[in-house]
This record gives sequence, C-alpha cells and structure tokens, in this order.
Amino acid sequence: MVFRWFKSEKRERRRKVKLDRKHLEARSRRFLKSYLNADETRKPQFYRAVEEASKLCQPVKSGLPPPELEDAQIAEATSGAAMQMVLAREERGALKKDGRISDFVTDAYATVGIAYHRAAGVYTMDKEMQDLGTAAVNLLTMATSYMRAQND
Repeated sequence: MVFRWFKSEKRERRRKVKLDRKHLEARSRRFLKSYLNADETRKPQFYRAVEEASKLCQPVKSGLPPPELEDAQIAEATSGAAMQMVLAREERGALKKDGRISDFVTDAYATVGIAYHRAAGVYTMDKEMQDLGTAAVNLLTMATSYMRAQND
C-alpha cells in the first residue's frame, strides 16, 4: 500500500515536470536570461512583472490562505494558476500576435510557475529543473523585496 502511494507520487511529479518542460521552461529561461542581460534601469520592469504575476496567481488574493492549506499546497496552487495563465495567454497569442509585451508578461507567469513548483519540491528528481527553479525563486525574492522597498 505504501509503495503504491510512493510510486503514484513519483509518477505525478514526473508528469508535472514534463508539463513544466513543455509549457514553462523555455519561457522562464528566456525571461531569466533577459533579466540578466538587462541594464539596471530595465530591471525594475522585470521585478514588477514577476511580482504582479505572482500576486495574481495566489490562491487567495485578499488576506491569508485558508489555515488548512500547507505551504507546499499553496505553492502547488500558485504554480497551477501560473500554468493556466500561460496556457490561456498562449492560446490568445496564437489567435493574434500582440508582440513582445505580451510575450514578456507570459514569460513572467512561466517564471512564477517554475518558482512555485521549485518551492513545492516538485523538481527534487530533476537537477536541471531544480536549478532553473532556484534561479526563478531568487528573482521572485528580489522582486518582492524591491517592490516592498518601493512601497515604503
């Protein structure tokens, strides 16, 4: 019984990694590389985009999440919402090409999805995705700090 649960858990993680590789990885890498290549005057745009995407993907946008949810569940829900945003934006983008700004915002959502799956521990069996997730988490942390400092 326990082994069956463990195998299903591993299978579910592999499924999530596969979906992330298909829909989020390239966009997140592009976003992170663009951030690293940006000069200091452009970096706040990245912070704002990723912070806004993160806020919009939170399970409960106002107030605290329900106390029965654990941190990993909140991270999973946030990542899932980010994935849905990426898929919806890609579908709209396929119908009409609205350019670089739309891609930039979609890439920010992809980065949020990767960051929260890293935080939820989804990438424990995949070193490459774990490294990408760590970079995404670091950017999200810097963005949060930057935005808080701007609001103070």
